[in-house]
Amino acid sequence: METTNDQFGLNLFQGVRGYAVKILNRVDRTDAYLDKLLEIEIKNSNLAGPDKALLFEIVHGVTRWLGRIDWILNGFYKGQFSKCIPNVKNAMRVALYQILFLDKVPDYAAVNEAVEFVKKLQGQKPADLTNAVLRNIIRSKDAIRYPDPAEDLNAYLSAYYSHPTWLVKRWAARYGREETEKLLIANNAKPSLILRVNNLVSNVDELKSLLNSVDLKFNDGKYLPEFIRMATLSNITDWEYFQKGYFSVQDESTGLPIKLLDAKPNMRVLDLCAAPGGKTAFIADMMQNSGEIIALDRFESRLKILQKNLTRLKVTNVKTLTVDANEYEDKEGFDRVLVDAPCSGLGTLTKKPDLKWKRDLGDIRKIINIQYDLLKKGASLLRAGGSIVYSTCTTEPEENFEIVQKFLGENPNFKLVDAKEIVNSDLVDSNGCVQTLPHIHSVDGSFAAKLVRVS
Repeated sequence: METTNDQFGLNLFQGVRGYAVKILNRVDRTDAYLDKLLEIEIKNSNLAGPDKALLFEIVHGVTRWLGRIDWILNGFYKGQFSKCIPNVKNAMRVALYQILFLDKVPDYAAVNEAVEFVKKLQGQKPADLTNAVLRNIIRSKDAIRYPDPAEDLNAYLSAYYSHPTWLVKRWAARYGREETEKLLIANNAKPSLILRVNNLVSNVDELKSLLNSVDLKFNDGKYLPEFIRMATLSNITDWEYFQKGYFSVQDESTGLPIKLLDAKPNMRVLDLCAAPGGKTAFIADMMQNSGEIIALDRFESRLKILQKNLTRLKVTNVKTLTVDANEYEDKEGFDRVLVDAPCSGLGTLTKKPDLKWKRDLGDIRKIINIQYDLLKKGASLLRAGGSIVYSTCTTEPEENFEIVQKFLGENPNFKLVDAKEIVNSDLVDSNGCVQTLPHIHSVDGSFAAKLVRVS
């Protein structure tokens, strides 16, 4: 259902494009995460199914391609585009995303809608400006110029592939131009929908036959048999078998640290940074709901989400505690410890495109001390002969192997286990750690290292 102009009178931000501008204004203005804002708007809106999907597509699309969109708008806007009124700026971005990337909406319709919207909110003059800029872009669409890669490769990669320059610089220095381009392309792809089968309730064959019965197409996981890759994005969490706990929605990369951890039935396991609980539930599955998992998080609200997930998945061997991990004490010790550390999240840009615009080098410098302290803390709670897995969802060496290397240098009673002994060797780097990259492995960028306490 498309919004008619007179509906704007009832609510200035009605209709898919109105909601999109409202969300994008908030993302610009606050530290709020895109998905949280989107979830709230969709919940409180009266949008029909296809309109919800379109809203998701537009908001994610604008955020994903913001670098390219703003590069183009900057070139056609007289004056400083960044100083433009938020409503006008985001209305133009939404229209330009549709013009460049969506075939469903004719160019003139995208322009007209943006112009009407701006006119209602800001008056005739900004509406005329919006009209002029967008029509000018449409006329010159095939002749848009980007920075010349021969003169400034980083500027070109940053503008054309829509990533911040600091990140492009880092990756180009590390991977070279060709690999960096492939990584940027992979980050801009639409995310895959991947399910983990919950063996506490179902099994792979049963879930596959249920998917077939409702005609949902899928493929096997690339690396782990418990995962199923859906052929298309769908609102699968509305399906009754999701509510019944047959599966959870999580990237295949999240299963790799759990495979390394290798928790067995009746063990005592610590999950140091547990919420929202995708990994906790997989550990419980591997332990067949026996033994004990202690799951920590310092925010009660996050543990509530975790508990809800565990209840849905029929997990019964987890005890949750609201505590700062660094202050947690335990006399008994654990057979296994998982430190799924908070990180920059730069491996998850397909799913969370706003992260690339919210992060900078300072964030990485700030977080590495937190990560190191968590690894030390987890290791101090391990029984002799037990093992600890340190994992992140980032690609950056300072947050990954450099943390592990520093820890091993200071703790000679721990040794690194070669991950090739446990998972597909394609996923293992020259250090013997799991390191996945979206453009090579078709999963999120992630890292995992397994350390054994030898004495």
